[in-house]
Amino acid sequence: MTAENKIRLFLVDDDTVFLKSLEIEFRQHADFNIDTFVTGEQCLGNLKLNPDVIILDYLLNGIDKNAMNGIEVLDKIKAFNPHIPVIMLSAQDKIEVAVNCMHHKASDYVVKSETAFFRLQKILTSVFRYQKMEKQLMWYMDRM
Repeated sequence: MTAENKIRLFLVDDDTVFLKSLEIEFRQHADFNIDTFVTGEQCLGNLKLNPDVIILDYLLNGIDKNAMNGIEVLDKIKAFNPHIPVIMLSAQDKIEVAVNCMHHKASDYVVKSETAFFRLQKILTSVFRYQKMEKQLMWYMDRM
């Protein structure tokens, strides 16, 4: 698959060890263009690269205490392009946190764990399957 045809994935997490392990998992199991960022501000500064999907940490103040949190970044991503799927990722396992993320238009919410990567794989498959069906439906509706 050529570089321009690959899915562009943004990974955003202030936990550099977790970020690197997630990047390695995706590189081993999928053929994506992957960009990693340790702050939401870095992610926002690169939205012009048109990511197909973003996996975004809920808390992003581990490196910079004044950094935007995941919800603020999510809101800015959605303001930039409401069609970019954003999957929130966090060590927070409280239902209120997940519900809050969904209220801010996250595509899904995943708790960091040993099985997080496999859950993310399933979610990405669903996201891209939905996008493909939506494109096919739009193509059909345009011809009616």
